[in-house]
Amino acid sequence: MANTSGRVKNTVRNIFFGYLGTVITALLGFGARKLFILRLSETLLGVNEFYTGILSALSLAELGIGTALNFSLYKPIAENDTETIKSYMSLYKKAYRIIAATVGVIGLAIAPFLPYIVKDSADVSVRDLTLYYLIFLFNSATSYLVAYKYSLVNAQQKSYIQTNITTVTKMVSVTAQIVILFLTSSFYAYLLTDACVQLLQKIVVSRYLDRMYPYLEDKDVKPLSKEQTDIVKEKTASLLWLKIGDTARLQTDSIIITAFIDVATTGLVGNFNMVINTISSFVNTIFNAALPGFGNLIATESKRRQYEMFKVYRFFAVWIYGFSAVGFYILLTPLIVIMYGEQWAMAQYILAWIVLEYYLKGERIVVNNFKTAAGKFEQDKYLAMIQGMVNLIISIVLAIKIGLVGVYIGTVVSGVIANFVRPVIIYHDCFDMKVREYFIDSLKYHIVLLGTLVICIFLGRYTLPVISIPAFVITALMITVIYNVIFIAAFGRSEELKYLIGIIYRRKANK
Repeated sequence: MANTSGRVKNTVRNIFFGYLGTVITALLGFGARKLFILRLSETLLGVNEFYTGILSALSLAELGIGTALNFSLYKPIAENDTETIKSYMSLYKKAYRIIAATVGVIGLAIAPFLPYIVKDSADVSVRDLTLYYLIFLFNSATSYLVAYKYSLVNAQQKSYIQTNITTVTKMVSVTAQIVILFLTSSFYAYLLTDACVQLLQKIVVSRYLDRMYPYLEDKDVKPLSKEQTDIVKEKTASLLWLKIGDTARLQTDSIIITAFIDVATTGLVGNFNMVINTISSFVNTIFNAALPGFGNLIATESKRRQYEMFKVYRFFAVWIYGFSAVGFYILLTPLIVIMYGEQWAMAQYILAWIVLEYYLKGERIVVNNFKTAAGKFEQDKYLAMIQGMVNLIISIVLAIKIGLVGVYIGTVVSGVIANFVRPVIIYHDCFDMKVREYFIDSLKYHIVLLGTLVICIFLGRYTLPVISIPAFVITALMITVIYNVIFIAAFGRSEELKYLIGIIYRRKANK
């Protein structure tokens, strides 16, 4: 009972501090971005986004080792087996030093090619382009030297510690960057300020975690057995294809846009992605929090019960992701215009593909979480690799032929493959059912969603005739009312909605 209480308490802390951290970093991030746009050039904003994308892609060097080792720590932590923890952490430390060196070497090898990759960056010299990149690379490579120590914190379900450290660091860094931009309007000063704060954080955090786990400094460490090492290697190998595919599909858009369109467009797209990613982090927290509960459900309940809960989970996801997708399609461009100015607006047909990817990704999160809880990894281990290849081919070809929208067509097409394949796996391997009913439900949900979108677009012509803050607020209220009224009217008699309403009533009765 004590362990259960502790797990619940840590989960609540993780969610609370996760939300708090997201709110604080988002507000500071939007403020810093506004000042960046006012003080620096469009090209530098694009360079900032592009280098972030490159270093996200270089995280491929991690190869899933962190996930495999984190999983391996759960049992020795539960058993308070300090010697085995020390052995795993020693392996983790060596692995991440190699990863840091690999990222550094590959990153340096890329540097000479930057002037040829970054399109239309004439107002930034090759020297500056390279030095900016080296600052980014230093931040990225050195982060791996401390990252392995967080594994203990996270394996103990205390990720709020890392969240709080990240939030405080971000507050200090972004505040300092805002001051620096006011005083100097220098991109060098902007980047070096963050680099100094990040370096200081790594030093302080490393010493803090050493005091928190003093045995990390022990020199007397027994090597892992061959069986333990083989398990880590096996898990890393199974995650390798997923890591490669996800990197090719999710971390390459900014690189393709910079190389085949122009670097300023990368900055423009970054404004939209920042808003979408902020909202996504809130929405995803709700659904990711249910993951441990699914693991327990699968272990203790019948397949019929699992299926019923999956349908409820999916219904709620369609509701929330559909609602936010309608809001994004109608309100995201006006929001960007209000925050940054009309010159940062994007063509609506391009935004439509970005929002479609957001919604389809929400559908995938539901299926992926259930698949993960059920431990179904082998069935589609090459799927992410196939998706990555499809994304690169379609995005590059269409970017050359039709421009920016082609990049997102590639992203949507490669992503939708999983929307068809993974439900088949879940229904066949978890429920022993045919997948036909899943796609029938999808058709019903999508018809209601599209119909609601059309109605909201029509009404939006009257509530948002010109872009202004009052009109924006009124339109947001209109979408909230119309979407939810139609959704409840369409599915009011469904078992899924009845179950959700029952949860609300039971919670009120228990208060």
